[in-house]
Amino acid sequence: MAETFQKVTPIFVLILFTIFTLAIIPATAEKNHRFSRTLSPAKLGLKREKLSHLHFYFHDIVAGRNPTAVRVAEALMTNTSSTFFGAVVMIDDPLTMRPEPNSRMVGRAQGLYASASQTELGLLMVLNFAFMEGKYNGSTLSVLGRNTVFSPVREFPIIGGSGLFRFARGYAHARTHVFNLTSGDAVVEYNVYVFHY
Repeated sequence: MAETFQKVTPIFVLILFTIFTLAIIPATAEKNHRFSRTLSPAKLGLKREKLSHLHFYFHDIVAGRNPTAVRVAEALMTNTSSTFFGAVVMIDDPLTMRPEPNSRMVGRAQGLYASASQTELGLLMVLNFAFMEGKYNGSTLSVLGRNTVFSPVREFPIIGGSGLFRFARGYAHARTHVFNLTSGDAVVEYNVYVFHY
């Protein structure tokens, strides 16, 4: 019996040591690793926050040989709905300085909009304004909001950005400049007010 006890004891001690070590290591590692910490904006190279106003025109082209807005999904009842409820449209729309299509391009609106109302033409807008002009070249602003298309002025929140628009927040006002009832093409004037560093 003493012989069996001597054989079992080292194995038993090894198992206990392993269990104890496995229980302690994660707890110790967790104490040394922080989930979050407070930083000074200066540590990230952020200076004083500023407010910028951007003005441009959004060209939503749904007809013709080179559409910039394409329906990618729909519900069974979309085509019988007066609001096109359930339609999802992917966009890569030019953003220009002036309302004319051949005006200088400052960026692109890329993302999607979807008909999200059964009672009025109300779109869910999920898109990025990707700029390619001047100091904002390569920077983006992210928009997530509701667009009641036939309202004279619509307001969308700016929920973030990248590049020079890191930590961006603000809003965009949209006004339909031209809407072609036959083709469905639209030119929308945007005034964007955004806080950023």
